[in-house]
Amino acid sequence: MISNSGELGIAVVGAGRIGTLRARLAAKHPSVRFVAISDRDPARAAQLAETAGADFHSGDNDAVIGHPEVNAVFVSTPEAEHVAPVCRALELGKPVLVEKPLGLELAQADEILRVLRRTGGKLRVGYSRRFKECFLRAKEQMLHGRLGKVVGGTARVYNSRAQAFSILKRDPHATPVNDVLTYYVDLMCWFLEGNPPVEVVARGQAGIFKEAGYSADDVTWAIVTMADGAVLSLGISYALPARYPTLGQSDRVELLGMEGTMIVDDDHLDHLLYSDRGIPHAYVPDHQVNMAFLGSNTAGDWAVGDFWGPLANETRAWLDHLVKGHPTVHTTPEQARLNLVTTLAIERAVATGGRIRIPADSLEAHIKTRRSADLIRRRRR
Repeated sequence: MISNSGELGIAVVGAGRIGTLRARLAAKHPSVRFVAISDRDPARAAQLAETAGADFHSGDNDAVIGHPEVNAVFVSTPEAEHVAPVCRALELGKPVLVEKPLGLELAQADEILRVLRRTGGKLRVGYSRRFKECFLRAKEQMLHGRLGKVVGGTARVYNSRAQAFSILKRDPHATPVNDVLTYYVDLMCWFLEGNPPVEVVARGQAGIFKEAGYSADDVTWAIVTMADGAVLSLGISYALPARYPTLGQSDRVELLGMEGTMIVDDDHLDHLLYSDRGIPHAYVPDHQVNMAFLGSNTAGDWAVGDFWGPLANETRAWLDHLVKGHPTVHTTPEQARLNLVTTLAIERAVATGGRIRIPADSLEAHIKTRRSADLIRRRRR
């Protein structure tokens, strides 16, 4: 809880696709009294401010983060640009929700965690798949222990190359593994909470993306071993044909336990639309498909005048958490760091063909950072 008055002043840093959704959702929240928006393109910040009905906008991130009416910050910049705005907000004592991944390099994540430890601030990372209803239901079953000891599982996700190229053009280092498979690393670590990854074997196949000048593989499959020996298969292909009907992530998650199994079919084949008029792609401007898996847009969908789905649930839950102090399942920065370590290990395993151990010091840092943050919070209370 950040304010006795229960009123929020929100800064949204980054006026791209996700920042736009965050700003519009925040502006409609009953506890939000002030909204400020920044972007490195001042015209885009101004345009979003008009759309969302924001009170202030700027091309200067610091001016928005430091505004006296702002007491909480969304950082929705490109992945490689998280460090400066996150650290600035933490230095000013303002809680932050930053988009995943925490960074594209471990040094970026560690710099953020150093500032977090020093300031004792509040930081969570936007892994919105946790807020999709099917995965919330799955987590509830895990909390009840209905599968018994989990011995294995699988998660795979598909998308079209149209969206992959859009991501890679924004940042060529935001590969499908680091930018998307990270969601499923996070989900599996959440389902198997307290049982972190310790070893990775992975293989990839290059083609479409490398021919276009990017380092990303078209297909990556990994075997991830957890601390207690559970074995997970994680796979991704973002190289399906450009007109493939998914509008975002089409995925399937399975968990195998000694007393049960759970399968989450999230491919969205249950709701198809075909239109000769074309269906606009929510993520890729000026791209249309004739057939679409409705509900596959990763963030959610506009319907009857409002936005619904995982990102909407996540945004509203974060604002409710700030106002009311209720517990939250938003990904901790320590877990986000471990997600980054794991995806980097997957890419290294592909590059070397070897078996990669998740470094013991990374796991130890994960544990120590979590304990340190918990201690600081207890002292402040």
